[in-house]
Amino acid sequence: MDKAKRIYETTCIVNASLDDSQVEAVIGRVVDTITKNGGTITSLNKWGRKRLSYSINKKTNGFYVNIEFEAPATLIALLERSYQLDEMILRYLTIMLDAKALAARAAIAAAAPAASEEPAPPPPAREPLFKETGSEEKN
Repeated sequence: MDKAKRIYETTCIVNASLDDSQVEAVIGRVVDTITKNGGTITSLNKWGRKRLSYSINKKTNGFYVNIEFEAPATLIALLERSYQLDEMILRYLTIMLDAKALAARAAIAAAAPAASEEPAPPPPAREPLFKETGSEEKN
């Protein structure tokens, strides 16, 4: 029986106090969890280190990672369990992309190449804020 694969998106915040190699190792473990359990990665976006809006476990900075993947529904429970067990992941969120979100992404992707082919129009000419007057008398 072939299990239907759905498109998911997961975003996690990794402890930013780690070295770059350690952050890559955490990301690698997440990617391995997805691929070893029947998922395929469609995009991996590393947003980098950013300041958190509130502290999490006394941490004020985090390394944000966004992964879009296609997987069976059973993978999500395994993935979120691995997030909970990994102390280096501060927060995570996994969502299933619905038909409206996928249609909106397709529309944006279709419009982007058409927009980039046309040259940008020049900005409109503006009047100067202050007009120079030559009739001022000097004392």
